[in-house]
Amino acid sequence: MTTARELMTPDCECVRASDTVLDAARKMADLHIGVLPICGENLRLKGMLTDRDIVVKVVAQQKDPIGIKAGDLAEGTPVLVNADDDVSTVLHLMADHQIRRLPVIENNELVGIIAQADIARALKHKVAGKTIEAISQDEGDR
Repeated sequence: MTTARELMTPDCECVRASDTVLDAARKMADLHIGVLPICGENLRLKGMLTDRDIVVKVVAQQKDPIGIKAGDLAEGTPVLVNADDDVSTVLHLMADHQIRRLPVIENNELVGIIAQADIARALKHKVAGKTIEAISQDEGDR
């Protein structure tokens, strides 16, 4: 049985809910990534922040990235998986919610992220292909 822990990229970086959007954007640029989990001071997941969120909700609206906190862009309840959950749970969550990245928690703390690329590398081509197709039915980057 493959678990979320075996698929995930561990030790992912977070942006604090109290950090500015500018700080988050700089961190994304420095790390060459397009998404950061938004965490509270206790490493508990508050949401996910994408480079697209920054462009659409801040830059395109001509808002000040210094005056907006990363936590202000968190919407809804994040979809997540427990580290010891089976790969089938991971695949269903990603497909059902059409999300490209899935935070992994253990004891209510963020321990990693599973991305589409992790699925593609770890699973048989047919299973990975079906999952990626299901996630990508809507062209919006979630």
